[in-house]
Amino acid sequence: MVGGLAVPRIRFGERVLREWAYGDAEVLREAAEDPYIPVITTVPREWSEEAGRAFVERQFRRAEDGTGYPFAIVDERGRTVGHVGVWIRDLDLGRVSIGYWVVASARGSGIAAAAVGTLAEWAGAHLGAARVELHIEPWNAGSVRTAEKAGFTCEGLLRSWGEVGGERRDMLMFARIVGSAARPAAS
Repeated sequence: MVGGLAVPRIRFGERVLREWAYGDAEVLREAAEDPYIPVITTVPREWSEEAGRAFVERQFRRAEDGTGYPFAIVDERGRTVGHVGVWIRDLDLGRVSIGYWVVASARGSGIAAAAVGTLAEWAGAHLGAARVELHIEPWNAGSVRTAEKAGFTCEGLLRSWGEVGGERRDMLMFARIVGSAARPAAS
C-alpha cells in the first residue's frame, strides 16, 4: 500500500486479528450501547448503519495515514468481539502503544488479554518496537487484569495524563518489553 500500512491477518490459537470490515456492524452496535466504550474511543454513541460505516472508514484511514494498525478481534466462532490497535507515533523512539476494547458479551473469556499479548509480540517482532505501553484508568479493574494477564507491568500513575470524555484523567502506565529488548544481552 503506497503511503500506508497493510494491516495483516494474525492468528492466535483459533482466534484472529484482522482488518475491520463493513460487515462488523453487530459488534459496533453492541459497543455503542456500552456505557464506557464510546467515551474513550471513536465508537459512535448513537448507533446507525452510517455511524458504523464511518467507524470502519476511520480504521481504514488510520492505516492509510500511517498512524497505526487497527484490528478487529474475532473469536473462535468467527464473531467479531472487539478492537485492538497498535499506535506507532513513537516507534522511532522504540516504543508503541496499544489500545483495546471488547464488548460486554465477550468479557471474561480471556480474548482481550490474548489479543493484547499477541499484538505486543507482533509489534516487537515485525515493527522492531522494544517497549509497548498501555494507559488504563485506575478504576478500570477489568482492563488492569487484562494488562497483567498479557504480561504488562504497572509502572506508575500518570496524573492528569489525558482528556477522556471531556475531562482530564489520571492513567496507570503499563509496559511490556518485547522483541530483542526482552532477551538478556549475551555475555
